[in-house]
Amino acid sequence: MNLQPLATAVHRAYTADLAPEDLYRMLRLRVDVFVVEQRCPYPELDGRDLEGSTRHFWIDSADDGVLGYLRLLEEPDGSYRIGRVCTAPSGRGLGLGKKLMRAAVAEVRKSYAVLSAQTYALDFYRSFGFVECGEPYEEDGIPHIDMCRDPTVTGVTR
Repeated sequence: MNLQPLATAVHRAYTADLAPEDLYRMLRLRVDVFVVEQRCPYPELDGRDLEGSTRHFWIDSADDGVLGYLRLLEEPDGSYRIGRVCTAPSGRGLGLGKKLMRAAVAEVRKSYAVLSAQTYALDFYRSFGFVECGEPYEEDGIPHIDMCRDPTVTGVTR
């Protein structure tokens, strides 16, 4: 892995504003991490990437392509859903996930937000104000739990 020079700027764009090649690179990382690496054959392409309000956040480098990614969905009730948070093996341990989450939380600011966390990452999401708001469940063979962030009420979930 070549860390010189490693671009760590967070990029953000609506799907309509993305070049097809960039969207492809992001989707490729998601499939590589969630379907291939985690061995979860599931329909990664769920159609929500094409919604007009969907925002993509990513970090890339000239040498290694997309190193980190997350997707921000706006729900019909005005809340937000953060999902598809992933980092390429070549970008792990560099704090890229934290940078992406900080950008997404800044984007939703005072709005209610939810995410579906793999349970090993609970402390990571807690550090951004998310709390568990459901019972643990298994999805594609991996333990998950729903987490919520309600900035208007500390420690209380919807």
